[in-house]
Amino acid sequence: MKLALDQLRTEATAAFGDAVRFDEPMRGQTLYRIGGPADVFVIARAVDLLRRAAVFAAERALPLFVIGHGSNLLVPGDGLRGVVVRVEIRTVHVDGTALVAGAGLALGQAAQVALDHSLTGLEFGVGIPGTVGGALVMNAGCHGSETGALVEQVELVEPDGALRTLRRDECEFGYRTSNLPGRAAAIAGATFRLEHADPAEIDQRMGEFRAWRAETQPHARPNAGCVFKNPPGDSAGRLIDAAGCKGVHVGAAEVSTVHANFIVNRGDATYGDVTALIELVRDRVEAKFGVRLALELIDLGTPREGALH
Repeated sequence: MKLALDQLRTEATAAFGDAVRFDEPMRGQTLYRIGGPADVFVIARAVDLLRRAAVFAAERALPLFVIGHGSNLLVPGDGLRGVVVRVEIRTVHVDGTALVAGAGLALGQAAQVALDHSLTGLEFGVGIPGTVGGALVMNAGCHGSETGALVEQVELVEPDGALRTLRRDECEFGYRTSNLPGRAAAIAGATFRLEHADPAEIDQRMGEFRAWRAETQPHARPNAGCVFKNPPGDSAGRLIDAAGCKGVHVGAAEVSTVHANFIVNRGDATYGDVTALIELVRDRVEAKFGVRLALELIDLGTPREGALH
């Protein structure tokens, strides 16, 4: 095994140069501050590096994990075998009402650029800690808006390194889902079609959304955002609270007392702490309401279709 890993490191160094790291602690790459080492960790600041990483993994039949800011990820304590790519393609430009953004651009930054050009539509993204790529994969949204509704096209990287463009109707956006994980090795960027509006009104909405987040969500301890999807016609947070789970903890993982759909890391929580608490919450909610909550959080310790995270 050591020989195989040594060979992998030699080949990765030749392929990526100073953009690659080995045994990178994933706890430093996720907002949960949980996770063991990644065998090969590539920082892709350009589309060419993203394409090379896709080919490198495909040619060696290695698992490929593509991440942004790690804002909604839970990584096992023993880490990730294969290639992890952190996308940091942060390009952005505006052409009329089209905003073209790299997948590594923070969604909040995209919202600010839209404001600077008097464009409305992305206000909901302010305060969301994820990237454009992550928002596309999970069709992130709040305040009645969703990422997918604004998409004109998405630029993908296929396993053979080829670039491909999908129209919005080809992405099958739904509630916290899309078909992108099954269609690409990675996302390179997207074009959003926005509308002109009064910048003062846009700025006011963004301020209101920031204030709402500050008041209703936990910020003092590491977390990965909402853990569960809202079931049809209801709120996961309401169900968890009504099931008496606020403040319940396993080890150093705790159901937030600020918002019940958040599990926070009280300092040294492990992957096992969080997953055990997730199952405890699910069981209590199901026992009381007959609803089995589905994960919004992406657990990289559980096999998933596709490679986009």
